[in-house]
Amino acid sequence: MLVWGALFVLSGAVRSDEPPSRALFISVIQKPPVLSSRKDIAALVAYAQRADVKLLFVQVYRAGRAWFPSKIADDEPYEKYRKALAEDPVALLIRQAHAQGIQVHAWLNLLSLGGNTEAVFLKKYGTDVLTVNLKAKRSLEDFKIDRQYFLEPGDRRVRDDLKAMVTEILEAYPELDGIQFDYIRYPDVDPHYGYTKSNIENFKKSSGLKNIDEDSLAWKDWKRAQVTGLLTELVKTVRSKRPQMQVSTTGCMPYARAYYEAYQDWGSWITNGLVDFVTIMDYSTDPRQFERWIRPLKENRAVFPKMRIAVGAEKLVHEPEIFKKEFLICEKMGTLCAVFHYGNVLESPSIHEFLTGHKKNL
Repeated sequence: MLVWGALFVLSGAVRSDEPPSRALFISVIQKPPVLSSRKDIAALVAYAQRADVKLLFVQVYRAGRAWFPSKIADDEPYEKYRKALAEDPVALLIRQAHAQGIQVHAWLNLLSLGGNTEAVFLKKYGTDVLTVNLKAKRSLEDFKIDRQYFLEPGDRRVRDDLKAMVTEILEAYPELDGIQFDYIRYPDVDPHYGYTKSNIENFKKSSGLKNIDEDSLAWKDWKRAQVTGLLTELVKTVRSKRPQMQVSTTGCMPYARAYYEAYQDWGSWITNGLVDFVTIMDYSTDPRQFERWIRPLKENRAVFPKMRIAVGAEKLVHEPEIFKKEFLICEKMGTLCAVFHYGNVLESPSIHEFLTGHKKNL
C-alpha cells in the first residue's frame, strides 16, 4: 500500500493568516507546575516574549486528571490551583498571554490514562473501556501498555465522555485560541490491540466477518477508522460551538509508525481538511534522522502548510548542541517549530539561552 500517496491529494484552503513561527509546550508534570503560581505564569509569558514564542500549548488534561473545571474528569488539580491563586489559573494565563499577543491552545492527552488506577473512566466503567490484546488479564496491572492504560477509541462511552469534556473546556474558556488533541491513537508498542468486546462485535457486524485475523487489512482499516471516527466527533463538537477555533492534533513520526502501528492516519486528517494542522512529534537524538523524517513533508505542497514540527528538548536536555541543530533544521523548513517542553528548557541553561538569543532569520 502506498501510504504516502494519500498525502498528495489537494486539501482544503490553507489559512490566509500568517502562523506563528515558534511554539512551546507547557506540561503539568514539570516541577513546580506553571499553573500552580502567579509568579510562574508571569515568568512563562515573559520568557515566551523573549524567545519569540507566539503560541503556547498548555496541558490541561493528562492521565484522567483535569486542570479545568470538570464533572467528567478528576479536577482536583484545578481546584487546588484555583484556591491557591484565588482564580482560574488557565484563564489567568490566557489573559496574560493575550496581553502580549501570544496564543493559547489547550493540550489534551486524550486516550492515555497514564498509570492512574483511580481514573474516573476506570471507576465509572471498569476495564471494559481499556483497549486490550488477547493475552490473559489477571489483574489491573495486566492492562497496562507501555506503562500506561489506554482507552479504546471505538468505545461509545469513551467518545461521549471525551466530547463532554471538550465541551466543558470550551465553555470554561471562551477566549481560548485553539485545542490540540494528543494521544489520539492506539498504542504502537506490539500493536495488537482493539480486542474489546464492543469493538469486536461492532467490527463483525460492520464487516460481515465471523473471525478476526490480526493481519487482515479489514481489521487494520477498522482500527484506523476508530481513531479517525473519534477525532471526527471531537472536531464536530468544537466546530459546532466555536467555528473559528483552531483544532489540531499531534502526530507520531515517522509516518509509517503512525499509520501502521498507532493506526493514526494524520495524513488524511490534513488532506481531508479535518484539522487545521498537525504537530508532528519529530523526537530524535540524531539530526540526520530528524531531517530525513520531515524532508518528504517539505516537498509536499498540499501537506506542508498544515504541518508544525515539535523538537524534543525532553530527550536533549543534556545534549543542547543537538537540540540547536535540530531546531535550526526545523526553522529552515519554514514552518512553526514547537519545543517540547518548557520544563526541559528551564533545566538546560544552554537551550534556554539559545532560544532567547537566536532570532529567526530566513
